[in-house]
Amino acid sequence: MEYTEEDNKAVKWCEDNYPDMTAEYKKIMMEQYIMFCKKHRNYGTGNINVGTNLETDSDVKLALTGLWFRLNDKIQRLRQLVVNGEPDTVGESVQDTFQDLSVYGIIAQIVQQKKFK
Repeated sequence: MEYTEEDNKAVKWCEDNYPDMTAEYKKIMMEQYIMFCKKHRNYGTGNINVGTNLETDSDVKLALTGLWFRLNDKIQRLRQLVVNGEPDTVGESVQDTFQDLSVYGIIAQIVQQKKFK
């Protein structure tokens, strides 16, 4: 993907004005990418594409529906932990839940492009 001059200017401005924040953002992105790769190595594509090749719109809809359920589970978990202040009883932290939401969001974009194969 090629980025425009405006894209590059926005990145430079942000990195110049917020170096600590942007460095942390990049660190978190890499941690999430590593987690994605490790889980993908363990599970393959079948858990997301539900055994399809993501060739048809129906295949994509099925995979996105599965992702919706996973994302909803994570949102409900956050509601329990953050909004309701319920204690953790399964060993998944708020940070883990946010990370899963972020990674599932990226996976959903890859699925929409029919490239999760």
